[in-house]
Amino acid sequence: MDLRQLRYFLAIAKEGQITRAAKALNMEQPPLSRQLKLMEQELGVTLFDRSGRGLTLTHAGELLRQKSEELLHQFGENIKEVKELDAGVRGVLALGAVVSCISLLPPAIERFRKLYPQVTFKIAEGDHYLLGYELERRNIELIVARLPFEPSPDMEPLSVLPLPSDPFVAVLPAQWVPDPAKTTMNMRELADLPFLSLKTDRTTGMHHQVMIEARAHGFEPKVICECSSVAIIMALVAAGIGATVFPKSVMASFPLSTIRMLTIADADFQSEVGILWLKDRYLSNSARYFIDMFKQG
Repeated sequence: MDLRQLRYFLAIAKEGQITRAAKALNMEQPPLSRQLKLMEQELGVTLFDRSGRGLTLTHAGELLRQKSEELLHQFGENIKEVKELDAGVRGVLALGAVVSCISLLPPAIERFRKLYPQVTFKIAEGDHYLLGYELERRNIELIVARLPFEPSPDMEPLSVLPLPSDPFVAVLPAQWVPDPAKTTMNMRELADLPFLSLKTDRTTGMHHQVMIEARAHGFEPKVICECSSVAIIMALVAAGIGATVFPKSVMASFPLSTIRMLTIADADFQSEVGILWLKDRYLSNSARYFIDMFKQG
């Protein structure tokens, strides 16, 4: 069995029909059918259940699908590594970032592009769970995220480069802070305000950090909304719905005309940030140089 046959098999598995798979592969149906028959004969198993209108994978077929995807992906990674050996720093660097870290990317990308103008970028956004999945699938190479990182339990080992800590600030509707000279507030002042919390079903690190700090000051925030979107929370703040506590860097992405950002005078707590990548996987030249740029400061 060779890589060509595995590609044929995966096309059939994806399309669920020989005819559509042959069309996708730009080949005739009879040769494709013969190749599938040869594979089943060589393996001594039935790969597809043919009893229905379409083809569905058997247990053996599903196992082969998983292994084939892994093998072809690794083969592609090996080819990429060989091609990049003398290619220098170029190509596409695929990054992932949690929404609250997006504001950290523009200055980094601007700096990197000045050093390596032949590199272009592809950026994905999501929570820890989704970005972890994309990282393992090798759709992205690096993640910029809040720490601790909260991926799926069976995530491959990660390497982490910590970045400078990011202080938390209070974010309130502008009409709630009429005094333009007011730049600070105490944590306890948030106790009686309707509170908006950044939280998803699978990632709760920042939410818990804010809750723990509030409890340390003797109160439980009156959470009126939990939301997975930074942009939606900021829109709710601007509309006068509630207040929140965010890392200061988040504010760089939003205009402050309808929002006030105040330093929390009696709570020196920080959000930790880092760049993450798969510890035991190949990194492109551009990814390695991107990491090195942050190491050098």
